[in-house]
Amino acid sequence: MTIPVRQSEVEPRDWPRFHKSPAKVAGELLYAIGDIHGRYDLLMEMLALIVEDARGRCRGRTPILVTCGDYIDRGPDSARVLTALDWIRRDDRVRLHAIKGNHEAAFLGFLAEPQDGTAWLAFGGDATLRSYGVRPPAEFQDISELIRARDDLLEVMPAAHLRVLEGLELMVTVGDYAFVHAGIRPGVPLSRQKADDLLWIRGPFLDRTEPFEKRIVHGHSWMEAAPEIYDNRIGLDTGAYETGVLTAIRIEDHEVEVLQTAH
Repeated sequence: MTIPVRQSEVEPRDWPRFHKSPAKVAGELLYAIGDIHGRYDLLMEMLALIVEDARGRCRGRTPILVTCGDYIDRGPDSARVLTALDWIRRDDRVRLHAIKGNHEAAFLGFLAEPQDGTAWLAFGGDATLRSYGVRPPAEFQDISELIRARDDLLEVMPAAHLRVLEGLELMVTVGDYAFVHAGIRPGVPLSRQKADDLLWIRGPFLDRTEPFEKRIVHGHSWMEAAPEIYDNRIGLDTGAYETGVLTAIRIEDHEVEVLQTAH
């Protein structure tokens, strides 16, 4: 199992940013972004970087942008990140596929059943409430306070944000690649994967070295401020909320290049 580490434990290292690969994306120009976790500042810088990078590469193609989930929680600007996703999904200059992360699943659970929201608040949901100007419960176990926080949130949360959350996808496939949040259950066909694994899996997926049905691009698990690039999978989560590094990749037929924004 891959356990996220704190920024103070991350050791810098040299690593290649350009990779050749036999995998294809059916001639498309595709960008994928790892876990954002409320870092609106890094997301805006990354989008500007992608726009500049794509300008000379489109050659008549509409770029595909895949975001790998965990847009909210932990970082300071979850609400603004969801606003940005709403802008992108309505922009016909790009084709957005926004993947659902485990944090979005927990957030939707809180909106539906706030009395069960203790776990979500404990792993970063309190920061999301604050990003909307909502006071988190002083005691996460207090049911009346959980319901009060949910009701306060619904008073101020734009309907567009809920549409974004309800429209998130569990898996996207393009050519030889499949994009998910956490990973897949090894030995199970992609068409039969369970949502719980796509949102939460770690060890059984991360520990495998053999090829999967497609090359898997995912987030969810990080060890340092560099992506994990292997023949069978690419891990894009680089702990933006702690490391200050947001990672994306550009994928074209037979090649992958890493893009990063940091501060």
